[in-house]
Amino acid sequence: MKTITRVHNRARARPDRSGDPLDGLVNLFDLAIVLAVAFLLAALASLKLTGLLSQRDVTLIQNPGGANQTLIVKHGQQIKVLHISGQSVAGQGTKVGSVYRLSDGRLVYVSGK
Repeated sequence: MKTITRVHNRARARPDRSGDPLDGLVNLFDLAIVLAVAFLLAALASLKLTGLLSQRDVTLIQNPGGANQTLIVKHGQQIKVLHISGQSVAGQGTKVGSVYRLSDGRLVYVSGK
């Protein structure tokens, strides 16, 4: 025996409240973007590179005094990564200035002019 379901005219006039099933996909995409930014910030914080997000110029030294030093320099919007090895170099040149360490630990460069 087959049952027949009849829809009244009053029910046809009301809009469907269940919505579009693809609306949930948009919410998942938004969630994925938020998680990606959170993971990026967590990675920068774990590497102590959060200074790169500021507007000021920053110089970071990783593994100071070690065999494989890395120097990260941010000037404006440009970021340069320099890998410094522990090798000695020799050559000829002229003195361009002197570096002095103050009593509070800061370094001051005085140019040769």
